[in-house]
This record gives sequence, C-alpha cells and structure tokens, in this order.
Amino acid sequence: MRILVVADIHGNRAALEAIQDSFDLCVCLGDLVDYGPEPGPCVEWVRQHAAYAVRGNHDHGVAQDVAITGAAGFRFLTSVTRPLAVAMLTPLQRRFLADLPTSRMVTLNGKRFLLVHATPRDPMDEYAAPDPAFWQPRIADLHVDYVLAGHTHQPYQLQVNGTTVVNPGSVGLNRDGDPRASYAIIDDNGVQLKRISYPIHETITATTAVVTNSVACKMLCDIYLGGAYVGRWPRNGQPGGGNDDSAASEKSN
Repeated sequence: MRILVVADIHGNRAALEAIQDSFDLCVCLGDLVDYGPEPGPCVEWVRQHAAYAVRGNHDHGVAQDVAITGAAGFRFLTSVTRPLAVAMLTPLQRRFLADLPTSRMVTLNGKRFLLVHATPRDPMDEYAAPDPAFWQPRIADLHVDYVLAGHTHQPYQLQVNGTTVVNPGSVGLNRDGDPRASYAIIDDNGVQLKRISYPIHETITATTAVVTNSVACKMLCDIYLGGAYVGRWPRNGQPGGGNDDSAASEKSN
C-alpha cells in the first residue's frame, strides 16, 4: 500500500495540486485553512481525496470563527486571514472542518497508525520538535507502529522505541527556507519525505487579490518565496515593530 501524507495545507491550492504522486490512500493531518488565499478548493480536495483526516488548530479556529487579536508574526497573519477564510468557505465546508476528529487510530496494511495534528498529548496545539526524548513519554503506552503529526511546518522522521514518528512538513507554508511543497509517502519500502516545486506565482497572485493588508500580504509572499520567517517582523501590522515570537511559543502554527 502506498500512503500519501499531507499536512498544513493552509489554503495554498497551487501547492496542493502540484502533488502528483500516485497513492492508494491519503491521510491529512489538519490545518487546511488560514494564511493562504484559496481555502475552499483545499477543503474540497481533502474531502475528495483523503480517506482519513484530523482537525488542526486553524481548522478549529475557522470552523468556530475564533478571533485572533494583535500580536506579531503568525498570530498577526492569522488575525488578518481568518476573517477571509471564514467568508470564503461555505457553511458545508466549515461544518466539514468542525466535524473532523482531533485524533484518529487506524490500521493500514496491517500497521497501526495514530493521526494527530500536533501530539498525542495535545492533538491540536503542542509544538513537537524532532527530539526522541520529547516524543518518548508521549507515545510510551500507545502501542502503535506509526504516529503521524504535523503542526511544525518542518518535515522529519524519528524512530522512538519501535514507533516511527513522521512529520510530513507543510504543503502550503514552509518555514525552513525551502519554498517547495512538503509531504510524505509511506509504502513497503519505508518513509519518503518529499518536496515538489509548484507555481508560486499563482499563490502570490491569489494572495495579493484577497489580502488587502499590505504588511500581511508582503509577509506571506516573502514566506512563499522561501524567506526566513523569524526575524524583525511587524507587530500589529506596523513595519519594524518588534521580533517575531518563536514557532514553539506561537499558538497559531
């Protein structure tokens, strides 16, 4: 069986549609929406192609129309783009996000998989570095072959006491300076962490058409082009307003 694993799509249709690997089954680890300019097509892609999906923190926020106030960095971007995502989705699409489970246990090809957006301990929000010592207590009693998790926007795989932990990275908004879409393939030969180029200009054109806040628009376009996301980012939409919070401390990953 060939399993496609995607996560953190964040409304980036062009990046998602660039993934052309063949697969027998697809799983999605959440955060279909926020940040990106085309959340509706991304929700529809997951509805059509993912056999199993779980809810991310941004899916929850958009489904419940949770307001994000002020701050810097990704919280600022969320505060700008969330109202757009809520407005662009249909009630049925928001209901789909709301109905996604926060975790899911499935057996695929004789192997037990736990799917979460973040971690088994905190399925939507906990930030999980690629550290076996961090993961060990979180999977100690799960008795699974694989834990699949996203949220960090950085791909990795680990072996922890007989369990394979796989983070496929972000399809739509990478944070490691590589602008390509990131995803994973799991098959009989093991885990492949993969990247693929996509027409970034399409995403930038769509972003400039819907994100009217010029500061947020520039920040997003810089990230799409592979710019570093940590540094002297604006605070509350004002240029040069202070350092961005680290990804580990952000609640809008």
